[in-house]
Amino acid sequence: MQTVRGKVSKIKVLKLSTHPLVHFKIDDVSCLIASHSLNFLYDVKEDSQIVVCGYSNSRNQFVVKKYCVINTPMPA
Repeated sequence: MQTVRGKVSKIKVLKLSTHPLVHFKIDDVSCLIASHSLNFLYDVKEDSQIVVCGYSNSRNQFVVKKYCVINTPMPA
């Protein structure tokens, strides 16, 4: 498994179902998460610092299997 670390931007829900499909970017890497996506939407906000583990698919998107939130931005 590969790891990617950075700042989250552009969080978007692509598919609503029992396990929503969520697309987001870490710096300039496109990422997808389906497993634990509801927890991800609750834990992670724009500009959060996270580390994700997973693999790259055929479309060069990073498919996330595990994530860990390092730092969340303070509300204004």
